[in-house]
Amino acid sequence: MQHEREPVRTRTVTWDDPEKTAALARERTGLEFIQALADGTVPSPPIAQLIGTRLESVEAGKVVFVLEPAEFHYNPIGSVHGGIYATLLDSAAGCAVHSMLPAGTGYTSSDLSVRFLRPIRVTTGTVTCTGTVTHLGRRTALADARLEDGAGRLLATATSSCLLIHS
Repeated sequence: MQHEREPVRTRTVTWDDPEKTAALARERTGLEFIQALADGTVPSPPIAQLIGTRLESVEAGKVVFVLEPAEFHYNPIGSVHGGIYATLLDSAAGCAVHSMLPAGTGYTSSDLSVRFLRPIRVTTGTVTCTGTVTHLGRRTALADARLEDGAGRLLATATSSCLLIHS
């Protein structure tokens, strides 16, 4: 008896030069830059291409990312890997902070605390991750992020501290 072979699953990822994108970030206010990422006038960063996330909406202090879960996001036990959750939550929180910064000011995440509440699988459908700034100081900023499924069920939350970098 001959066994059928599983189809080969592959994925090809392409991206633009991240240094060019970073240079554009320094020339614009944070809100202008994040809006340009969302509307596609500035190329999305390699991490967005790698995991397949999309920046859906932007306003000062609030951003929304979406992701369609896929098999390539899976861990060995058949659900989306926690690192994908953390990447979405960190991106939403960080971009929300970035949307509040003047031109020439950067940031880096200094802390991320994640709570995993429900599994995500391909059958979950599109998930939405919303980041919101809760505090913007001179040296640090704080943001919260929520990851939800299409029915509004909470999948994970995060709080993030960001260090602001003034040039």
